[in-house]
Amino acid sequence: MKKIKLQDWIQSHTYHHSSFSDIKHLVDLKEKKGVKISLAFPTFNEEETIGQEVRVVREKLQKEYPLLDEVAVIDSGSTDRTREVARETGADVYLADDYLPRFGVVRGKGENLWKSVYLLEGDIIVWIDADIKNIHPKFVYGPLGPLLENDHIEYVKSFYERPLKSMNRMRRSGGGRVTEILVRPLLANFYPELAGFIQPLSGEYAGRRGVLEAVPFRVGYGVETGLLIDIYEKFGLESLAQVDLDQRVHRNRGLAALGRMSFAILHTFFMRLRQQGIISTDIKISKEFELVRGRGENIFLEREEFTLIERPPMLSVEEYRRKRGI
Repeated sequence: MKKIKLQDWIQSHTYHHSSFSDIKHLVDLKEKKGVKISLAFPTFNEEETIGQEVRVVREKLQKEYPLLDEVAVIDSGSTDRTREVARETGADVYLADDYLPRFGVVRGKGENLWKSVYLLEGDIIVWIDADIKNIHPKFVYGPLGPLLENDHIEYVKSFYERPLKSMNRMRRSGGGRVTEILVRPLLANFYPELAGFIQPLSGEYAGRRGVLEAVPFRVGYGVETGLLIDIYEKFGLESLAQVDLDQRVHRNRGLAALGRMSFAILHTFFMRLRQQGIISTDIKISKEFELVRGRGENIFLEREEFTLIERPPMLSVEEYRRKRGI
């Protein structure tokens, strides 16, 4: 099969959410194709926003239109009322630690996403972040649309403008700092066919079960990077798409948190480059990150060790195969 050129891919595989705003049409497509669709929110201490997100999504996409078969929260052990609020608004709630116990307890977004493949029944799984302040059904039907309209598309990422709060002022854009100064330059150099993804780290995406069960999941911040690279390597650029959701307002992270995120993403990149023979080195890739603490003459380094493990493809997990009769 002839490879698609990047610019051609951008033109043919980039969509706007408004193209899929006819939800009744999406329901018709879903029923015609006989597929189930599950939505999962990975959560940790999101009591301020999760209730509104579940409420808005369920009202439009479960009650008014039967697009979603499941709306679930996969929680990392929140210490606030996240799980309680989610139940009150009608979501199915799962504590990630309670499932697949032989793998041990590891907390992180990627762990929640991986376990959602085990827990949920959908032929298509949609994930959206739990801290969205301008929640709208488009965050779900946007990434779903290309999958329902096109049988050859397997995995869809979202992109949007991300306002950034600075000095008590809200700039229209400026969020996505790790994306622009780290991830997109790395993709352009080592995976140039993925350079057309505007926001490879976006938290709103959807994929077919056959794809999601076939790839590993990093447990932490590297999960989005790992999924994008692995699905591209296994299924090709033609199977990927992206959708414009206009704008996403959420909690902006501080520089220390962005540093941790960047470290985990770099670790994922180096592991993939080594595994694929793109780089060759015997140097150990450290799991420890030196954080700068203090001010003035009292500056010191504090070492933090990350849990940078990877969960195997769900298709290789005995409990999953037994549950699904494989």
